[in-house]
Amino acid sequence: MEHRLHSIRRRFDRSAKASYDAHARVQRVMADKLGRSLARRKQGAGEARPHLLEIGCGTGLLTEILLRDWPDAVITALDIAPAMLEAAERRIRSKASSAAESQRLPVSFHLADAEAWAVQAEPLSFDLIVSSACFQWLGRPQETLRHLRRLLRPGGLLAFTTFGPETFRELHESFAAVYRSRGLEPQRHGLPFLSAGEWRTLLQHAGFADVRDECAIRTEGYASVSEFLHSVKATGASASAADAPRGLGWRSLFAGMFREYEKRFPAPEGISATYQLLLLQAEVPS
Repeated sequence: MEHRLHSIRRRFDRSAKASYDAHARVQRVMADKLGRSLARRKQGAGEARPHLLEIGCGTGLLTEILLRDWPDAVITALDIAPAMLEAAERRIRSKASSAAESQRLPVSFHLADAEAWAVQAEPLSFDLIVSSACFQWLGRPQETLRHLRRLLRPGGLLAFTTFGPETFRELHESFAAVYRSRGLEPQRHGLPFLSAGEWRTLLQHAGFADVRDECAIRTEGYASVSEFLHSVKATGASASAADAPRGLGWRSLFAGMFREYEKRFPAPEGISATYQLLLLQAEVPS
């Protein structure tokens, strides 16, 4: 587990210091979608000064939206990568209208593994917990959802966006075609993504009620497979987590995948890539 966390932290630190925001087109869409979904919640909020928790704030795409839409809120923002937190704080301070306001930010940034942090956090601390494009990284989603429910006050809301299993469909089909052409059992390369139904079940088992979900398919165009993989890597994700099987080295595997991808999934820009975007909301019974 510690090795996994170190690997995630290292990748996102590298992304934040490089060009995360330049490649985070889909992540920006997800943050905007989540922000809009909370508009109705904000209108009906009875709390004079609601307490919000953001898990995996990244470079602050969603944090900026929360500060804009919830100006009276007290916001706690977590991330596992120091460079991401630094980028988020710079983003928020740059929006301050004065130096004095910059020193009195209504958001506190904390370097933490959210799954471990939630175990120790004070119960009934938050009215709203949000996360954008982060929950696919959870190592213990069922356990973590139970802890997040414990942190929410009665009537509190958990809302998050994440990627669904159709994400990178073209990439997985291209890899599989190479394996089958060699008479080998296909391996999955990259993170496994839960479906909306699987997330619903986990949320219900964690004690949440009124679970709602939305699903959208978004297609992005890239000049080449290489550019697509570079963009994925630039946002902190790994293009491959599997081991190359005996008799099929990495060079041969990726060369074959490039050919299959370009042949099967051409687009006006070059090639296409599918992103399945999931939005889930669940409440704690009042």
